[in-house]
Amino acid sequence: MEAYIADWFSLIVRWLHLIAGIAWIGASLHFIWLDNSLQDPPQWKKDKGIKGDIWSIHGGGIYEFNKYRLAPPQWPATLHWSKWEAYTTWITGIFLMVAVYYIQAQSFLVGPDNWIADPRTAVIASIGFVGLGLGFYELAVRSPLKHNAPLFAVIIVIYLTLLSWLSVQLFSDRAAYLHIGAVMGTIMAGNVFLGIIPAQKAFVKDVTAGNEPDAELAAFAKLRSTHNNYFTLPVLFCMISIHYPFLYGHQYNWIILMYVMGVMAYARHFFNLRHSGDVNPWILIRAVIAFLLLAAYLGFERLSAASTAQSVSDGKVLVIIQKHCTVCHSVNPTFAGIIAPPGGVLMDSIDEVIASSTRMQVAVLTNYMPLGNVTKMSTQERAELLGWLEGKGS
Repeated sequence: MEAYIADWFSLIVRWLHLIAGIAWIGASLHFIWLDNSLQDPPQWKKDKGIKGDIWSIHGGGIYEFNKYRLAPPQWPATLHWSKWEAYTTWITGIFLMVAVYYIQAQSFLVGPDNWIADPRTAVIASIGFVGLGLGFYELAVRSPLKHNAPLFAVIIVIYLTLLSWLSVQLFSDRAAYLHIGAVMGTIMAGNVFLGIIPAQKAFVKDVTAGNEPDAELAAFAKLRSTHNNYFTLPVLFCMISIHYPFLYGHQYNWIILMYVMGVMAYARHFFNLRHSGDVNPWILIRAVIAFLLLAAYLGFERLSAASTAQSVSDGKVLVIIQKHCTVCHSVNPTFAGIIAPPGGVLMDSIDEVIASSTRMQVAVLTNYMPLGNVTKMSTQERAELLGWLEGKGS
């Protein structure tokens, strides 16, 4: 019954996290587009204090967006603050981390050969890991480095790379990718809570009092917003990464993670430039080529492993399966949290393995199994098992 309740809790929190994330990221992308697309308004609008405007059509209607340099002639009765989308996304993300990785730490947070083997220690390390990620960013963004965008970007990339490497040492492969996403998501929410909203409140206070707003504070808030914009696609990748074990289960998973996130941030740059009227399709072309190169490399690696795999005996295959599969797929599973063989698939004997050979081929080929590669099945073992399964299925 506890597992049933945990599954429902996880489902509800994941659903809410997804909805809130869509609202937050959608609003973020919309306002970046809006701000970069503003055009020089006619003089009569400038006389009213309008800095830029844009017209658009959506849902069968015409919309006019105006951005005031300071305050409108008449202060609105209701002013919407874009903050709860961010806060709700972060809060539901924390609940989801608790539901999946903290409550089930032995199954999903702790890896077989990681530095941390104790679930409770792993949970503490997870909290500290996310806090460390936010703390370093805040120190960097509040330092003079913020005035040197290229250098700041290089330092953040190096730091995230170090965190990516550290995450695969501390946590299971599956959890490692999620922790990098959690760090960046926390930084993004921190940018809203610690920088953007305070700057907006100061802006409103100044303009309602008839004072000139602090231009440096406003620029700092815009800088944080820009950082969030470039984090968006990498964070989304980390959110969906649990579905792609052939990436997070790879021996160079932390390098692959940084490679993919870098390509995504670079692709995002194309759209930011495009909104400003600078269309450079070569940015997207290079990003696509970079993805294809990664896919080709991983595919070639897999083919090479399969071609070099020697023909193995039934006995050796059974040893591989007992090491990596029967901890779950057995009449009496021994893996923590598993009380019955997943999908009803048994692998206690060669005959049972052959009966499930087709399903096993798909799971092994895609790196879906072992789940999160918690048993550290090697590329060679995977290739040998695949070759044996293909032979039995032919």
